[in-house]
Amino acid sequence: MWERQAAAWRNTDLPTVEQNSSLNMKFDPKTTKLTWDCQENATYGECVLIHKEKGQIKKKVKDKECQCTFQDCSLHGGVTLTVEVNINQRRISETLVYLNPGGEGTAAQNFSCLIYNADFMNCTWAKGQAAPNDVQYFLYIRDSKKKIERECPHYLKDSGTHVGCHLQDLSGLTSYSYFLVNGTSQEAGIQFFDSVLLLKEIEQYNPPNNITVHCNESHCFIRWEKPRTRKTLSIREFQYQLDIQRQSNTGSSGNQLIVVSGDSGNKYSFPRPGFRAKHTVKIRTADARKAHWGAWSQPTEFGSAEPESSLVHVYLLVVLGTFVCGLTISCLFKRFLGMNRLFPPIPRIKDKLSDSRQIDHQQILWEKFAHDAGKGDKEEVLAVEEVTEAPANA
Repeated sequence: MWERQAAAWRNTDLPTVEQNSSLNMKFDPKTTKLTWDCQENATYGECVLIHKEKGQIKKKVKDKECQCTFQDCSLHGGVTLTVEVNINQRRISETLVYLNPGGEGTAAQNFSCLIYNADFMNCTWAKGQAAPNDVQYFLYIRDSKKKIERECPHYLKDSGTHVGCHLQDLSGLTSYSYFLVNGTSQEAGIQFFDSVLLLKEIEQYNPPNNITVHCNESHCFIRWEKPRTRKTLSIREFQYQLDIQRQSNTGSSGNQLIVVSGDSGNKYSFPRPGFRAKHTVKIRTADARKAHWGAWSQPTEFGSAEPESSLVHVYLLVVLGTFVCGLTISCLFKRFLGMNRLFPPIPRIKDKLSDSRQIDHQQILWEKFAHDAGKGDKEEVLAVEEVTEAPANA
């Protein structure tokens, strides 16, 4: 496992720098401790570490202590250390410069680490551009309390050169950890590379657990559980991204990406997009303060297994049937009009007995005619007498 601490770290000792001065200053990069010789009747003000990236880091000096211990910081770029001392009411300030020994461009480069599945970590780096062919690199990790110092248990190699490390046990590491990549060669001195990493910032979260979807007639409700992480985190430290896709027979799909904060209760609801539409949802996780997204979960299906396009077919048949019926009725109506034009209806003989209006009209005409006839000459009445011829033999 990781219990080769003392033996492993002996090989990582960086050269201690001494300053020829009245205070005899010394700096140990392994412990980031600055020491000097104590002087009689001396009072001390403060220690200062000047970092190229972080600027000045100041530490107060306790009475009768001739040392300062700084928090871990990267030293591969070199640092400048200063001590202020008051002796017999006279202030003395002395400086020590710490440089990275070795040839320029020989140190490991492009160093990065990633924690995944809560229990594993991979670190990778590249060979320095000016490093000789026989260079070999070694990775050492130290916790922020400087109590546990470990060498990489499983190296990843490229043509025999260590270019990565795989760790299967992260127990004992604190939030901040110090990473040191040392190098050795028979041809030239190799510079070191070091870095202080916040483990939370290099952890890639797993997808959420137990994703479920329940739909009613109007809405769908998606629920999930937060993933397991290296350290227990509150729900507010998570954010989630949902990928909701609608499937279709043609293979095309419409999708929408939705970001949900961790304090939402690990749930999301949205209007149901289709009564028979089949959908899938995938979810991934990230830290609430940065969008360093992890891997997607497996798709979770919901909705009917029947493709929604079947309803479209039904609607098309209904519309087509309505159109055919309307066209048929229109054709019959036009045909009826055409028949009326070719064969007009025969006039009907009026029935005087049943048509009262006609009888009255004829009666009026007849009475008028009879009245007018009385005003003229009298009619002669001709009497016709039937004569019976007697038989001839009478």
